[in-house]
Amino acid sequence: MTPKPSHDELRSLASDVDRLSRLLTREREGLPAAYLKDEGLRKAYRAYFLPANLPKIHKPLQELSLHPRDLFAKAKLRVLDIGAGPGTASLGTLTFFSQRTWKQQLEFTAVDQVAGNLKMAEELFLSARTTHPHEASLKTVRSDIGGLGNYLHGHFDVIILSNVMNELFARDEARTGKRVGLLNDILKRSLADDGSCIIIEPALRETSREMLEVRDGILEQGLHLYSPCLFSGKCPALADPKDWCHEDLPWDPPALVKDIDNLTGLRKDSLKFSYLVLRKDRLSLSDVRGPNSFRVVSEPLVSKGKVEYYLCGAGERKLVMRQDKDATPGNGPFGALQRGNLVSFEPLIEEGKRFKVGKETAVFCAGIG
Repeated sequence: MTPKPSHDELRSLASDVDRLSRLLTREREGLPAAYLKDEGLRKAYRAYFLPANLPKIHKPLQELSLHPRDLFAKAKLRVLDIGAGPGTASLGTLTFFSQRTWKQQLEFTAVDQVAGNLKMAEELFLSARTTHPHEASLKTVRSDIGGLGNYLHGHFDVIILSNVMNELFARDEARTGKRVGLLNDILKRSLADDGSCIIIEPALRETSREMLEVRDGILEQGLHLYSPCLFSGKCPALADPKDWCHEDLPWDPPALVKDIDNLTGLRKDSLKFSYLVLRKDRLSLSDVRGPNSFRVVSEPLVSKGKVEYYLCGAGERKLVMRQDKDATPGNGPFGALQRGNLVSFEPLIEEGKRFKVGKETAVFCAGIG
């Protein structure tokens, strides 16, 4: 257990957290390529950002676990964590599997170019094994992403790039094409034929939209989308430069994170991120929820006499509306929808640029999305 910092230590830590937060958001142009070489920033990441980033991997893993083909039903799962930092996504994956009844062996390979990150990953992994008993091993590889082919052997069941894509070729005008090419090479070489690649990115509009551009590019290379999208066509959010997609999940931060928030004015009280799950086969979350399902991609938009949401599905992104006067027990779940839910309707009334939920509409919601 990490001892509670003194008052002076907390203020110093909060200062580094604030510095890292600015570099990751409004001062992204000044973000160094290997910023966690800075010991102060590395400590800030471990104390403040790691606790929030760790559980983000649970959402895509949960959606993969729902598929009727039982995608994790193997005696051993090989997991490759690229740009692992201090092993955040690997720790999150270990936590996810240890909380379930599966007993397969987990074999992690964490790749990062900063030796200090890998040392911290080993320490945190060893500590996590005591609180999350599960048969698991960790191998660390010091390499940049371009040199992966010199160190990796065989195929992996899960490949993770968490908060990595946005840092690749960041100042290159041709970055989307280069990211697509690099990702395609990695997946063709190292992803098992029945494996999954999970990409997690910050929920900023810029980084999320660039991830969607990679989404469209990688689908053209022959990869297929499992989730969060329920179709594999061009992303409709890219049609409007103001649109982007992200998750916003409730989260109760630990005491240290709350203390740092109080000192910095930051607020990390929910989990905000964008993600993609890619596969070589055509399996999809739509296999679970049906081809006529939609993803809720906005907060509720409440105005006088009605509530609206943006939905994405069937190749389009549309506003759906229910007037208060049309509320019935059958469409009652509509008023409680949250961003990320999967929802279907029988029937959904189309009105030009939007959908309408009528008195006769039945609404079926799955909170897993």
